[in-house]
Amino acid sequence: MLRLRVREVAEAKGMSMNKLSQRSEISYHIITALFRNPYHVIRTDTLDRLAKALEVPVTELIEDVSEEQRKRELGQSV
Repeated sequence: MLRLRVREVAEAKGMSMNKLSQRSEISYHIITALFRNPYHVIRTDTLDRLAKALEVPVTELIEDVSEEQRKRELGQSV
């Protein structure tokens, strides 16, 4: 299962959701959804724009996690 690391990378770079929204030209509402839910489905072009705005390779914004970890993070029964 793929997990987005947008929030972690943005916070490490000291970039707010508002600034990331402006730099990437992605709706603030989408950025908020990505920060709240790292399993949110996004398009590859959106991922590319986020990577460019954060000045990182796309591969830094995704990670492979187990289904059990996903359920724990989302507060579901394992």
